[in-house]
Amino acid sequence: MSMPFARVWKLGQLLALVAALGVTFLASFFVSMRVALRAREVSVPSLTGVTVNDATATLGDMGLTLQVDVNGRADARIPAGRIMQQDPPPGTRARTQRPVRVWVSTGPRAIAIPRMVGEPERTARIRLEQSDIAIAAVTEVRSGYPPDTIIAQSPEANTVGARIKLLVSRSETPLAYVMPDLAGADGEDAADALRQQGLRVATVATLTVPDVAPGTVLHQEPAAGARVAITDIVSLEVSR
Repeated sequence: MSMPFARVWKLGQLLALVAALGVTFLASFFVSMRVALRAREVSVPSLTGVTVNDATATLGDMGLTLQVDVNGRADARIPAGRIMQQDPPPGTRARTQRPVRVWVSTGPRAIAIPRMVGEPERTARIRLEQSDIAIAAVTEVRSGYPPDTIIAQSPEANTVGARIKLLVSRSETPLAYVMPDLAGADGEDAADALRQQGLRVATVATLTVPDVAPGTVLHQEPAAGARVAITDIVSLEVSR
């Protein structure tokens, strides 16, 4: 092998070695940087319901900073002065020194309570939900008003607030009686007595019974002792 060629060959080997070392160094550098950057990442905590001071301290311990949006937001669930929303959300991986932006609750929105009296309960619930007004309590009462109708509210209409109590009318429970034993009674007299109590009576003559006067009650439905309401029909079977 001639001297010039040997020198070129050695120079080529040297350049190849330098290139290999350069690639190895760059790969190691990028891996090290990636590990270093990942080591500087933290998981963003949940700040919902936390005060600004507490959130600042929590983030500071993790190497993050707090950025409070100047525009507060109304929220009926989060008390005023506490954080109601954040960006990035909880659990997000973030590099240290990254700011976490938060919005602070101004409390429930000041709303004029609408008039609910006279509204059907279902309609009232929809309107209140759309207005972000919470129903604090619903009290039921049997009354002569249409069933499932709002008959009173607290606070009154046009009062500023975020909660309301409702008084709702329910159907009256029909009057009920214990069915007496009418066997052997005069059918017309028994029917009149039942009708005076508001019951509906149907009398049917079906059988001729020896030694039993016509019109005598032989059978009744409902049976004696049964509970009967004024909406029920009492059927009396009498002799012919």
